[in-house]
Amino acid sequence: MALTIKPLSPELAADYLDFFDRRAFSDGSPYYPCYCCAFQMTKGQIQTEFFDRARTSGGGTEAFRLAMRDCAERMIGEGRLRGYLAFEGGEVVGWCNANDRENYVRTGEFSLEDIPEDGEDPAPEGERVHSIVCFAVAPDCRGRGIASALLHRVCEDAAGDGCTAVEGYPVAREELEALDFTGPMRMYEKAGFICVDRRGSTLVMRKNLLPSAQDVYRRSN
Repeated sequence: MALTIKPLSPELAADYLDFFDRRAFSDGSPYYPCYCCAFQMTKGQIQTEFFDRARTSGGGTEAFRLAMRDCAERMIGEGRLRGYLAFEGGEVVGWCNANDRENYVRTGEFSLEDIPEDGEDPAPEGERVHSIVCFAVAPDCRGRGIASALLHRVCEDAAGDGCTAVEGYPVAREELEALDFTGPMRMYEKAGFICVDRRGSTLVMRKNLLPSAQDVYRRSN
């Protein structure tokens, strides 16, 4: 069945929410419940939007899930939560959270103890870096190249939109781990990314989208 990839928009909010409601964690993943909206939030915002709202709604896993769901729905409507949905047979089977780096508070592995109150360092002057912070693929669709297809679309659109580079933040592992929501290092390498930095166990993989001055010189001579 053909795969169709579409940018997330308010019109696709119901498809997005249905994916995280029913399919993203249908294998009993420890990441349940999640609606992939915490990357843009400070520790204070997470406390208010998730924990405090859940507590005022009676507490428990379901109240926490609904608090995150409501937050994601608002952020999609505001255009703050962006990325790409992979459709197959009319249903979402994969998701990639991607946006300009300045729109994220954090990237890499998730830890409630290590969420900053301000955003990460902005891209150097003259650069516009597009960041990829999460992949989610329906359990029965994994191993079929859906994440790679999403990665290709992100890079293609970022280049067309004038970004200078795309970054991903995989965890440094020797073996493939199915729960690597940041995407495996080998997938980035196959797509032409190179490691430019390491922050603890998180690698910063980058793919430059604009030709270097050296490349331009070579082509003109």
